[in-house]
Amino acid sequence: MYVYGKNVAKEMIDTNKEIKRAILYKNFSDTKIINSLKRLNVPIKYLEKKEMNNIVDGMHQGIILDVPDFDYADIDTIINDDDSLVVILDHISDPHNFGAIIRTCEAAGVTGIIIPKDRSITVNSTVIKVSTGAINNMPIVKVTNLARTIEYLKDKGFWIVGTDMNATPYYEIDYSGKTAIVIGNEGDGMTRLVRQSCDFIASIPMLGTTNSLNASVATGIIVYEAIKCRKKD
Repeated sequence: MYVYGKNVAKEMIDTNKEIKRAILYKNFSDTKIINSLKRLNVPIKYLEKKEMNNIVDGMHQGIILDVPDFDYADIDTIINDDDSLVVILDHISDPHNFGAIIRTCEAAGVTGIIIPKDRSITVNSTVIKVSTGAINNMPIVKVTNLARTIEYLKDKGFWIVGTDMNATPYYEIDYSGKTAIVIGNEGDGMTRLVRQSCDFIASIPMLGTTNSLNASVATGIIVYEAIKCRKKD
């Protein structure tokens, strides 16, 4: 898998992530990164910008790293604490949304994120870049079936809080104890089976002319409401 950008590269180097090789613009001038790559014995290949643009579709800033595919976590590693707070993404499709959600969840101390295997964005170079390093500290679990996973979480003592436009205001819900917050697809919201599996449905009141919020913004609002609720206990 390719990742790119100076900040991503620095994070990979600082956290001792495996780097198989580095592709640099022939006039790349960040000597600190270059020296770090050499110290780690990472093979370096120099290319023209046009050649690099053909490798990744994004602002690579003159550096692309070839790294192993993302290592997804096992679900049991994120659900055993009595105060586990999990975010479930029900077929989110935008990598920028996913990256921003990872960043928000890591900042808020969320225990882990669950995504489905099919019809969903997975961890790719754009997601990693947008997360600005947060992905290295956020366990992400990929599952085959969200509805069955939710039932498994319930068996482990979780309350499931879904999200929709017309439901109970998010600030009227109790998020104490083991809680999983479900964020639906950007256009279609939660799938039918996932919605039916929820214990509560939370909504964010729209007081202006805007009728919906970006998925990552909605995640931030509800996650931090959950954090505030837990601090009262």
